[in-house]
This record gives sequence, C-alpha cells and structure tokens, in this order.
Amino acid sequence: MNPFIRLHPADDVVIARAQLVGGTSVEGVAVRGLIPPGHKVAVRAIAAGEPVRRYNQIIGFASRPIAPGEHVHTHNLDMGPDKGHFERDYAYGADVKPPPARREASFMGIRRADGRVATRNYIGVLTSVNCSATAARAIADHFSRRSNPQALADFPNVDGVVALTHGTGCGMDTGGMGMQILERTLTGYATHANFAAVLVVGLGCEANQINAWLATGNLAEGENLRVFNIQDTGGTRKTVEKGVALINEMLPRANAAVREPVSASHITIGLQCGGSDGYSGISANPALGAAVDLLVAHGGTAILSETPEVYGAEHLLTRRAVRREVGEKLVERIRWWEHYTEINEGEMNNNPSPGNKAGGLTTILEKSLGAVAKGGTSNLEAVYEYAEPVTAHGFVYMDTPGYDPVSATGQVAGGANLICFTTGRGSAYGCAPSPSLKLATNSALWQRQEEDMDINCGEIVEGSVSIQEMGQRIFDLVLATASGEQSKSERHGYGQNEFVPWQVGAVM
Repeated sequence: MNPFIRLHPADDVVIARAQLVGGTSVEGVAVRGLIPPGHKVAVRAIAAGEPVRRYNQIIGFASRPIAPGEHVHTHNLDMGPDKGHFERDYAYGADVKPPPARREASFMGIRRADGRVATRNYIGVLTSVNCSATAARAIADHFSRRSNPQALADFPNVDGVVALTHGTGCGMDTGGMGMQILERTLTGYATHANFAAVLVVGLGCEANQINAWLATGNLAEGENLRVFNIQDTGGTRKTVEKGVALINEMLPRANAAVREPVSASHITIGLQCGGSDGYSGISANPALGAAVDLLVAHGGTAILSETPEVYGAEHLLTRRAVRREVGEKLVERIRWWEHYTEINEGEMNNNPSPGNKAGGLTTILEKSLGAVAKGGTSNLEAVYEYAEPVTAHGFVYMDTPGYDPVSATGQVAGGANLICFTTGRGSAYGCAPSPSLKLATNSALWQRQEEDMDINCGEIVEGSVSIQEMGQRIFDLVLATASGEQSKSERHGYGQNEFVPWQVGAVM
C-alpha cells in the first residue's frame, strides 16, 4: 500500500496515510523530515504566493517558497492576501442531473396521528428562558431511568423524559433576529415528531413570553402540549410537582405508540462533522455522502449545514442547485457570514480549530472542501435559514454556525429525526430527541474511542473498503437506528446538554 493518498492528478500535495519519516519516497520525491498522519506533503516546488491545490481545488496560497517533499501546513500555507476572497465560478445548476431511479426500503417507525413519522418516542420538557432551566431539569430527573428506574417501568414504549434547556430567552430585543431564531427553534422542537408530548416551563416575566412564541408558531395548548410559569404556579417546588403530575398524565398516551414498517422516505438526516482531520474529506465525509445519495434515491432528506465550514466550497453546491434562486440564496448566506464575522472583528479563517490543524487541516478552504463531501452528489433542492421547517425532500441546505451543538439544534428544529456526525479527532456528542451516529474517519480513533464511535470509516484509508461500500453500511445503520437500535451516544445518556439554540444579537 502506498504510504500516501493522491486525491486528484492535478493536486500539488498528497496526504500521508501514516506518519512519514524523512527520506521516504513520495512519487519520486524524498520526504523532508517527519510528516504526521493525515498531513500534506508537497510533490512539486511551489513559489511564494502560488495557489496550492487539493481535490483539484485551491486550499490556500504558499506564504513562502515550498520545496518538493516538504510538509505543507500553517507555517507555509495561508489564505493569501485577499483572505480567500478570490473569484469562484458558481455556474448555477450546471451539474444538475436527472432524479435517481426511485428505490424502496423500510424501517420500523412510529406514525403520529397527523401522519408524521418518528424515530424515537420521548416526552420533552422545554424552557422559555434560562431562569426556568433548573425546574425543568428537576421535572425530567424525576423520570430518569438511572436515578429513578421505577418511574417509567410501566411505560416501555417511552424512550425517556428529557429536559432541553438553554441560556437565553431574556435580555434581548423582542422583535429582533435573535428572538425570531429562538422562537423558530422552540417551535420546531415543540412540534418534533420524536416528541409524543411536550411540557413548556417559563418564569413569567421574561422577554420570550410563552404565549407570544406559541402564537408565532401557530401552536395551541392541548393534552400533548402543556405550558405554565413558575411565577403563576407559586415557586420552584410547586412548579416541579405540577410538571411531574402533567407528565404522569401524558405517559399513558405516549406509551400507546407502536413501531410499524414505514418508508425510508420519512427519514431526515442532519449532516454534521466535528473534530475534523486530514482524513475527513477522504473517508467518513464522502462515505456519508454516498449514504446520502442512497437516502435521496429512497425518497428521504438530508440537511447539510455549517455555513462557515462550506465557505470556499460553496461553488460546488451552487452547481447542483435545481433553480438559480436556490444557489443564489446560498451565496447570499455566505455574504451574510462575511459581514457578520467582519463586524465582530473576526474572519472566516478563524476556523479550523486547533484540533483540526493538529489533524492536518490548514485553512477553512481545505476544511470546507472536505466538509461538502457529506452532501454526496445529489441535486440541491432548497436552502433554509436556521431552524426553518424543512419541507423539501432530497438534499437540502440549512444556514447554521459551524459549532456542532448549535448547528444540529437548528437541523433538529427543522425536522431532522436522525443525525450523522463524522469526526477525525474524536467526539462526545448526542442529540435528544434525535439519535446521533458518529463516524470515525480513521482506525486509530476507532481503536482509541470505540465506545463513542458507531462505525469506522478508517477502513477506506486502509484500502480495504470502498467509499460506496461504506456508504451502504452507513445507510443500513441509519435504517437500524431509525428502527430503535440505540446509538452509542444514547447508551451513554448524551442528548440533553447538547440543545444549544443559536444566539444572535446584543445581550442587554
């Protein structure tokens, strides 16, 4: 097996399959010094200021002359003098292809009375404001299978009672963008198919008044949606007692849910990558993309997000937009992020993180080119803003930050009933009420953190499995997980602390 990976004949760099020592021959070029696994090696001389290509795409510019065989990383590669603002050919719709032949598969899902299909059957405790978070958690803790196993003993069809609290809801403009995002997010969770019923706890005097966001979301209180405030109830103890009593009323109805065979077209996956490394764009991300193409062929939906982490690769998505306005909306969101980072005295290349760089990624351009591979090759059907309801089927995009808990929270609010999360450095993450599958990009990570990883895509790097074969494995695991098989993060109890709505705007 070659000690390196070449991704495209025109690339200026190859990727170390394992650690390379000085003198190792790489395409007839002697490696200079130690090259860590997943990092880049120059295969030709690159002058200062010249673009450097990987995936046959520009990942940055040489900040000084680079010799053949030299390690290419932060010490000699950056975004260039224009900080990545070079011209890209958006070629709207140029790569749109005919819809794939429809395929049929099923999973054991839970069909709600209104026709929606769930992959899990939780009762949720939501909060309007941070001030009611402690009471909400106390209500959910009463039903914890770990601390109080008898509380749900008579309700085996209920996956659990979870409190999804947050750190905002007041000190904000009641008509501003931040409030609009919070209301959309809470509405999306309150109506999520994976919740059989929802309880909402407020304080009473907060900016995010419960009745206001219920009206905005066209929601009405009923037997499966109950709301109340601490101030009206008479304090914390009475609030917890009332919440426990209300959930006890909800449990028999929730337990009546049964799984039945349903079409895979009811699956909506949120695509995430976190703790990425130099292998992410080689193994787990394209393998997940292959699974996405399979899901789309079966009528399902996949949501790509993390706009700061598609920056510099957006032109690969606009070419797949089914209509020009779809591609233009994506570009508009890119421009918004450029402005947003500028007014906050940052720049788009603040990402990659230190961990990403240690894993071999150098610039946001490089990271983004690997990240978009999660979206496969299917047509781009629609672009949504954060936490908007996803109504299109197929491959779609949602504008979110790159920070995984915030991004996945928006995707779940939009309707994702399952998350697929690729990682090269390691991740400890879950996402109630939607199960999260973690895909390791390399076998070293799999061996080190197997208790948190659901599938090892490192076999692609080793050459023992193809991207398409791994994509099929991922798709099969998605069906099994949607049918009720627990992901590893669920077994560890992750999911409640990972609810993080996007906070935008001044805190007053």
